[in-house]
Amino acid sequence: MLDHVSVGVADLERAARFYEPTLAGLGLTRLVTRPATIGFGKTYPEFWINLRAGMPPVAPESGVHICLRARSTDAVDAFHAAPLSAGGRSDGAPGLRPHDRVKYYAAFVVDPDGNRIEAVTFPSE
Repeated sequence: MLDHVSVGVADLERAARFYEPTLAGLGLTRLVTRPATIGFGKTYPEFWINLRAGMPPVAPESGVHICLRARSTDAVDAFHAAPLSAGGRSDGAPGLRPHDRVKYYAAFVVDPDGNRIEAVTFPSE
């Protein structure tokens, strides 16, 4: 249903240093670079970071949350590990998250601007 998603960032190069390794574990690479935006994807840009000069950090209570699908639990683990050395922080270590209707495996990270990003997969076991 969705075609692409974008998030605002205060420093495009700092955000690129965060998102390149973070998204690589999910199979997304940098496909487009423009002066104020960078697009990541597999065959076309699905995830964009857009420069918003002077943007204050996203408030934790804002509700900003983007979830990206991963192919496996290993991909979720890689998604979580990469940004921790690239200026991001954990907001939920990889693990099973039992839910009333479905069991899923997910991890959460927060980018340097406060955007909350999740990776999720649905293991069959």
